[in-house]
Amino acid sequence: MQAPYLHRFSLIWTLATLFLVVAGGLVVSHEAGLSVPDWPLSYGKVMPPMEGGVFYEHGHRMVATTVGFLTIILAVWIQRTDKRAWLKRLGWAALGIVILQGVLGGLTVLYLLPKAISISHACLAQLFFSLTVAITIFTSPSWKSAHDCVEDSGFPSMRSMAIVAPLLVLAQVALGAAFRHKALGIVPHLAGALVVTLLLLYFVAVVLTQYSQVSLMRKMALALTWTTLAQVVLGIAAYLTRLSVLGDQPASVMVGFTVAHVATGALTLAFTIALAILTLRFVHAPTEAGAPHAARA
Repeated sequence: MQAPYLHRFSLIWTLATLFLVVAGGLVVSHEAGLSVPDWPLSYGKVMPPMEGGVFYEHGHRMVATTVGFLTIILAVWIQRTDKRAWLKRLGWAALGIVILQGVLGGLTVLYLLPKAISISHACLAQLFFSLTVAITIFTSPSWKSAHDCVEDSGFPSMRSMAIVAPLLVLAQVALGAAFRHKALGIVPHLAGALVVTLLLLYFVAVVLTQYSQVSLMRKMALALTWTTLAQVVLGIAAYLTRLSVLGDQPASVMVGFTVAHVATGALTLAFTIALAILTLRFVHAPTEAGAPHAARA
């Protein structure tokens, strides 16, 4: 009876983490990163007046604290109820990452938003969200009950694409973070967007045309298709509204599109990593095609 509840809790944890990504995007878009000058307290208080930029910065900290507590619960729950040693290690890894992410967030404030730390903080946030999605998949009944096993074919191989695609999407996330934190211009991010979009659309096209019999892969490929297309549209909208904004204060429309672009970027990275994981589990090299994959469960 524990497994279904663990999976449901993991879903809640994942949604809370996505909300945390949105909260972080709101901080950057409203340029509220230094609205609270101290850390871990806010103006020496646990709960300062939630006014102006403090609402976004301290609100972000409150959501981060909530996600931290949820991560502790999940990590302990996995240790007590799941027999898979690798998943137990992954639970502790999630806890370690969320602690590191909190420290990086504090350093961005104490050292007045250094670009390297701010960009690392943004990238690690999206990687952590991807980890929550992966753990949610690992704890699902579908993961444990699936028995599909198909053979890798064609060039480039699916297993190779499963490794390359997440790395390129992560690089694109880093370029986007560098642009938002004013470390780079928009051109590298735009060029990366073209390359990554074409690669992901090819990746999902191969899955849907050649491996659609694997239910989990088909569903994830469809999800990745829609998030990739949405990400392109939101990116264009965010950039055009940014160009149209006059003055020092961010326009609400621009902020809305930008934060949605950040959140959809997190989903795109997470779904790419998820599809890569499913590919590595269910698509085997020809010499391994007949090998049992029960050990991978």
